[in-house]
Amino acid sequence: MTTYKKLFIGFSTFFTVFFAEIAINLACGGEVDPYDYYINYFHSDVSGDEYSPFFFTQLSFLYGDKDTHSESDINSEEWAKYLQVKKEDVEKAMYRSNDATNLVLSKLDQQPISSLPDSLQQNTFIQALGKNKKAAQYFSFAKSCEPLANSSSDYWNPTPRDTTGMISAAKQALDLVSSSRADAFIKLRYAYQSARMYHYAGQYQECRNIYDKLIRTNKTASAVKGWSMALYAGATRRLGMRSESAYLFSKVFESNPERRILAYRNYYNISPSTDSVLRFAKNNTERATIWAIEGFGNPTKDLKSLEEVYKNDPKSPINGALLVREINKLEGNILNGSSNYYYYNSPNNADSLKKVNLKHLALVKNFALKLAGEKKYSQPELGTLTAAYLSWMENKGAEASSYLSKLDFPKLPERLKDQYRITDLLIKADQIKKGSSFNPNDLLPGLKWLDQKRFEENKPKPGQTYDDWGGYNKAFSLSARNLYQDVLAPAYLKMGDTTRAAMAMVKGDIRSLNLKSKDLFSNMSSATIEYWQEALSPTTLLSIEKYRTTPPQDNLDGLLAGSIKQLNQDDFYELLGTSYLRTHHYKNALIWFQKINPKHQYFSASNWYEGDEGRLYPNAFIETIRDYPKQNGSKTGGLNKKTFAMEMLRLQKLVTSDPKNAAANYYKMANALYQTGYFGNSWGLISYSWSSYDNVVPPKYDYEKDYKQALTARRLYLKARLLTTDQNLKAKCTFMLAKCAQKMIIPGKYPDYLYTYVNGKTTYKDYLDANLANPYYKEFSAKYAKTPFYQIAQGECSYFREFINRN
Repeated sequence: MTTYKKLFIGFSTFFTVFFAEIAINLACGGEVDPYDYYINYFHSDVSGDEYSPFFFTQLSFLYGDKDTHSESDINSEEWAKYLQVKKEDVEKAMYRSNDATNLVLSKLDQQPISSLPDSLQQNTFIQALGKNKKAAQYFSFAKSCEPLANSSSDYWNPTPRDTTGMISAAKQALDLVSSSRADAFIKLRYAYQSARMYHYAGQYQECRNIYDKLIRTNKTASAVKGWSMALYAGATRRLGMRSESAYLFSKVFESNPERRILAYRNYYNISPSTDSVLRFAKNNTERATIWAIEGFGNPTKDLKSLEEVYKNDPKSPINGALLVREINKLEGNILNGSSNYYYYNSPNNADSLKKVNLKHLALVKNFALKLAGEKKYSQPELGTLTAAYLSWMENKGAEASSYLSKLDFPKLPERLKDQYRITDLLIKADQIKKGSSFNPNDLLPGLKWLDQKRFEENKPKPGQTYDDWGGYNKAFSLSARNLYQDVLAPAYLKMGDTTRAAMAMVKGDIRSLNLKSKDLFSNMSSATIEYWQEALSPTTLLSIEKYRTTPPQDNLDGLLAGSIKQLNQDDFYELLGTSYLRTHHYKNALIWFQKINPKHQYFSASNWYEGDEGRLYPNAFIETIRDYPKQNGSKTGGLNKKTFAMEMLRLQKLVTSDPKNAAANYYKMANALYQTGYFGNSWGLISYSWSSYDNVVPPKYDYEKDYKQALTARRLYLKARLLTTDQNLKAKCTFMLAKCAQKMIIPGKYPDYLYTYVNGKTTYKDYLDANLANPYYKEFSAKYAKTPFYQIAQGECSYFREFINRN
């Protein structure tokens, strides 16, 4: 299928109307991956997973929407300990039961266990409830409250909350608190249900009263106290005490990891000033937590929060999480040319932004060295490793190596070892990048290790789904891709080695040891696909073919070539043959096309809007006056790359062997080459993609001089016109030369080439003037007005008619 280029939406209407044809390949790109929008190598989880929802990503408020601890797991554990039963049985009955089972369980205190279905009778939690009437009564009551708390979530047709029922339930819970007497475990939970029902019913002061009287004083160590505090914090906010509410949510953030995201969201929804919240803090831990929330919510550089957390609680794991956030921000700003969305990345301020970011880098590095030197933090080695990595970012390889040498590698925690290896790889790879004398095979052990890590992380895990924590974020895969494609490939290109650069690009994309599909391009990213399909010359592809067919050696070349060997041979040969079509070496093209399996399906262009039904068949050897609508071939009579090469080779030979008809054959070849341009019906013979804005920008790749500007077609039309004595053929050649000349006009140079409004009418005067200032139109009109073709062209070509009208 066709690969799609991104289309600037503003162009679509114009091209649809102006050319009377829809764009063949319209790319409406998907959303940007929030884990993969900038180059980074310092893994977010280096310091641990405790605060993983708050790792840095500038494209989302949170890195992930699941807490690191499970509320159901914590509550089930508390119940299992209380009743001396299996935690799994508690979780199954309390959290995984369907509506029908919930209805039965809501009446558990009113029926004997023997009356329940066998699956429930065998549950140790249900069995224990049968022996503990107070616990059974609470469980039934809690189940009966769920329909009140969880009213319809239908956004368009919400079910009104039953506030009367909630208040009634809240009062009933209060009565049951009194009857629970000495059982603090059950008493706390009734109080929680009462506060919960009052809160949902909008009785916020009553909610606060319940907390103050019954929950704050309860001595039970339970997560329920934190859940209750969250209700208390919400009620406090509703009553207008916003800063105090934010403070209370910060306490929930610190005490209840299973409610951490809820507390974080509520804190930021309140939007308090930091100072107003800090006034409520009673100790250093609380102050550190407030600063931590401020830091986790700040997408721009923020050393203040990091320093305040460290000052108040230097042992907290938050220090590591915030430090890594600052490193990731610096990566986004420095490694990616200030890709930070909060800055304008323009030539005018690029240098000043770079200075600002490097200044911040120095401050972060100083902090990291302080963390390493004072050894108050549990992993001081993180500070030294950070200093090494930041030195690499500053292009100070020797300094980075010096910091790494201070670390005792065997004694490092596993994640720090991984980051050490990546940093060491980057330092060594820079030697290639800088053109220093260096043995590239020194990278081999590190790259093999990195391959193992990314292949391992891409193995499907039992029961794993897309919604699991982190989505599809694969840290080692991204590091490997970035290292191959943003360090090694550019280094090879700088050395003029396009072969190794191309193989490095593919190597960066291969994420699995055993590929599901061997298709050449289905295993490449869009950047690699563009590079391979558009930039590689026959010489480079022939060099890759040598690596592909030679048994890989145990060196860096062998590692790079190993990925190429896995991919489809026919796809590769088609690409190689296509590269020869672009250079008009049709004999060489056929050599590679003939190696392809006869059942191979050559690339076939299609109309994106029509799916498989919109397949386009090349019809290169025809004469056309207008480019649009395209005159495509039929399913049975259409060409493919091989048959096109055969016919072009035949014509190439005829211009020499049959000189009498050389002009006619040059004309046929010129028409065929014209039709393989983006403006023709056979573009899919030399290009793998098409977009209606292809002609907006100048040629980027060599073959685009033909694809966008019809240069070789123009040369052959000139030859045909020179050799023929047939005035009608001369007229045809002159008219087509005018069309080729139009292709040299870059629409993007004309501000009005879409359209402008003048006196209520649509016009594109400057762009039209450029098209009509065509010397071949003048020649066509002056010399060939009496030919039969002239009358046909005048009737069909609106541009030429406009030229005549003006003159």
